[in-house]
Amino acid sequence: MLQKLREKTSGWIATAILGLLIVPFAFFGMESYMSQRVDTYVARIAQPPSWWASAPRVWPITYLWKIEDIDAAAYKERLETARMRMRAQQGESYDAKAFESVENKRKILDTLIDDRLMQLATKRDNIVISDAQVAEAIGKIPDFQVDGAFNTDRYQMLLSTQNPPMTPRSFEAKVRDGLMDDLIPSRIAQSAFVTDTELDRLMRLLGEHRDVSYVNLPAPAADTSEVTQAQIDAWYKAHAAQFHAPETVRLEYVEVDGSKLAPPVVDDAALHKKYQEQIAKSPSGDKREVSHILIAVAANASDTEKKAAEAKARQLADMARAPGADFAALAKANSDDSGSKAKGGDLGWLSKGGMPGTFDDAAFAMQQGEIRGPVKSDFGWHVIKVNQIQQGVQRSFEDMRADLEKELQQGGREQAFNELTGKLVDAVYKNPTSLEPAAKALGLTVQTTPAFTRTGGPGIAADPKVLRAAFSDNLMQDGTASDPIEIGPEHTVLIRVIAHEPERALPLAQVRDAVVQAIHADRQRKAAESAADALLKAAQGKGLAAAAQAAGLAVADANDLVRRSPLPSAQAVEAFFNLPRARDNKLSMGKALIGGSYMVFELRAVRDADIGQVSAQERTQLRQQVSQSTGMQAQDAFVRAARAHYDIKVAEDRL
Repeated sequence: MLQKLREKTSGWIATAILGLLIVPFAFFGMESYMSQRVDTYVARIAQPPSWWASAPRVWPITYLWKIEDIDAAAYKERLETARMRMRAQQGESYDAKAFESVENKRKILDTLIDDRLMQLATKRDNIVISDAQVAEAIGKIPDFQVDGAFNTDRYQMLLSTQNPPMTPRSFEAKVRDGLMDDLIPSRIAQSAFVTDTELDRLMRLLGEHRDVSYVNLPAPAADTSEVTQAQIDAWYKAHAAQFHAPETVRLEYVEVDGSKLAPPVVDDAALHKKYQEQIAKSPSGDKREVSHILIAVAANASDTEKKAAEAKARQLADMARAPGADFAALAKANSDDSGSKAKGGDLGWLSKGGMPGTFDDAAFAMQQGEIRGPVKSDFGWHVIKVNQIQQGVQRSFEDMRADLEKELQQGGREQAFNELTGKLVDAVYKNPTSLEPAAKALGLTVQTTPAFTRTGGPGIAADPKVLRAAFSDNLMQDGTASDPIEIGPEHTVLIRVIAHEPERALPLAQVRDAVVQAIHADRQRKAAESAADALLKAAQGKGLAAAAQAAGLAVADANDLVRRSPLPSAQAVEAFFNLPRARDNKLSMGKALIGGSYMVFELRAVRDADIGQVSAQERTQLRQQVSQSTGMQAQDAFVRAARAHYDIKVAEDRL
């Protein structure tokens, strides 16, 4: 038996089999069979060797290709940056669900892939970023400048306050990578140009004038012909996506509305005490119109961060005192006070005691037009400007009684609102799966909403913050109560999803009438288009005027139209200018669907713009716009073309 085994394993066939087994061991190594490998990349870029750019992507030549992985950490960093940017841009309208969609995540990943491709391209072509270019780029960053010039101390201080802190070397490496990512695309974009001939032609087209005749066709009679069951079935099958019920939720909620709370009773003793406080704060009753710039400092800020904020406030104060300085513009560009930033820092008229202590003391010690800062408060550092001073006369107690009572009642209502809201939140957190026990304990009412979609509904369902919370995964899946949602001043709600219906296809029996209406509407649309086609065909043979007269329709003329003409309508003018010019003595005609009805039109005359009337400045502006647009198109085309030289694999399940 052993002799037979030896004979079977010593022939040429056995030798060939052994040779085939050696190949994978040579490429993979024994460790590939002895250990497991877990891939964590979100995208893998395979690049052919530089000495064989056309190397095929086939085994075993693929082992010559260079592999570049984009790992999950780099992707998550890019994703978080995009999330923060979108939140800042969209504010309350930010839609977390839309941002987390697979389509949006893939779009963000594609930008990261493109950046990595540009890095590979620069390395492949042996392009380097010099130290001088890095230094120049850093020197242009405004945050590192003092009085318009780069400041080394400020540069190092701000890097140390990053989370996590950065060294100059690591920041310079990051800047170098960014310059390398952008080097080739930006140079391609900057290389775009427009010739004088191209510019002249474009200006003639943009300033073109047209004379048009047109006919508005009446809507055809409503379709009342029979619709068979087979037609209904076929339409429903072909347009199934149109007959879906959208995703809906239904809520229960408890609201605390400060305006509906009973005002507290105010006695004379409290009124007199308040009056004496007012007199002590502002004996003369002076008022001041004040603007400010706030450089916010977080409560847990480090000493370095506090010093940086103070330095920035001092710099802004110096800039505000400079001759001709625009305080409002500085506030809009730099203030961290979201309430006054858009108004140029304007806080309106203030009475003594209307602001925190140090701010109040400074403002009421200043002269009209004076700028003072930095002034420290619990919120950070302020630069203060007194715009106007209004001298006042102290009012008597009886004159101020109504205002004092209103102020005390408002303060008492605010306190009652805050206390009630706090108690409600505490009670709900003890039993987050129902609002009823907490509401009952506090004498509040649990209300419900009708089912509504992501576009909103009546009442609180129209508030964007309520919509975001209602359609969040946590509330829809867990059935627990939300955190308090502020939907207005002293107006808060807590909500809980009590019913959730995902998007679903509606059965034919339920939408039969809608299907029949859609078929009738389609027939009516086709009839309208057929009538327009018939008129257009007749007009091409004998002219629009004759064809319209034969059909009993009126022709209207629109002369000397330009691209921005508002009449007969923006849609119609766009259709007129999309029509090619007449050639070979043929009439230039077209049709368009305008506002639900068809229009047939004829281009009677075209006149180019007189470019001799265009100023040099207008030519320069147009040249820059076209060059920029052309450059961006060339840049995008280069990036798309670069993808063809690489093999890119995306791990969709890791996004």
